Amino acid sequence: MISPEQLQLASQWLQRLRREVGKAVVGQEQAVEQMLVAVLASGHVLVEGVPGLGKTLLARALSEALHLQYARVQFTPDLMPADVIGHSVLDDTGSGLGRLRVRKGPVFTNLLLADEINRAPAKTQSALLEVMQEYQATLEGETLSLPKPFMVMATQNPIDTEGTYPLPEAQLDRFLLKIRIQYPNHEEEAAIVQLATSGRVGHELPLDAVQPVLDEVQVQELQRLCGQVHADAKVIDYAVRVARATRNWPGLDAGAGPRGSLALLRAARAMALLDGRDFVTPDDVAAQALAVLRHRVMLSPDAQIEGRDPDELLQALLASVEAPRL
Repeated sequence: MISPEQLQLASQWLQRLRREVGKAVVGQEQAVEQMLVAVLASGHVLVEGVPGLGKTLLARALSEALHLQYARVQFTPDLMPADVIGHSVLDDTGSGLGRLRVRKGPVFTNLLLADEINRAPAKTQSALLEVMQEYQATLEGETLSLPKPFMVMATQNPIDTEGTYPLPEAQLDRFLLKIRIQYPNHEEEAAIVQLATSGRVGHELPLDAVQPVLDEVQVQELQRLCGQVHADAKVIDYAVRVARATRNWPGLDAGAGPRGSLALLRAARAMALLDGRDFVTPDDVAAQALAVLRHRVMLSPDAQIEGRDPDELLQALLASVEAPRL
């Protein structure tokens, strides 16, 4: 159980975190909220949006506010698993007895930005996704644990798909959430232009105002508290019914598996803690359903021809599943 003092402290930490990230990221409240949900639930996120909408800025601002190690990998068709995981090099000190020394790759960090993950070939994608699942990497027969907390924020461009390697559904399932970043409105875009151009060199990100408000120990404490948020049996049953409904819904050829039910409840617990509560409501489940399920379902051929969107079908599905009254 979470004590009132712990809940109050967690709320204060999360309010400060939101405020600091908001100093760099204008608008995109839903994307910021879902990123924080992923942090609390100790999950990875796939962020989809056209270039220039602030995906890198969001990752950098979050790492700055959390005071976490940050690394970025630009995925390209020639990227090899060793470029991500690490490799061995010959360490010749001049004695003629060279020894192999393990050089850790960029995955050995707290927050990894895997930019345009669908640009790399399948074997490189698989190497990263294995690390995401196991939270460890094997180099030269030695198993090395990753720093904690560890989170991958992968991005992909939904419109420029030429020369890409789409992630298979089994690999997409490893991401807790799929976040869609949309264009800002006029007022937000004007504020972005003002913030990004005022007194800055062209390549600089507006991160100077973002201050570290948490550290890795506090992040892990928040994740521990998230796991203790109470979920009533009726709420759990509701999350399972929502996930199971995707398996025979018109317009969907394949639905979410049990991992989808698990992800739905994990995200709902995080949403509750983010709202300052120590219990989950059906609204928490519904609020996270699209981000949790949109990458776990497959459109039927007819739905694809008609140009249907997974979110459209999932919203209709949610409206049909009766939520419990607590």
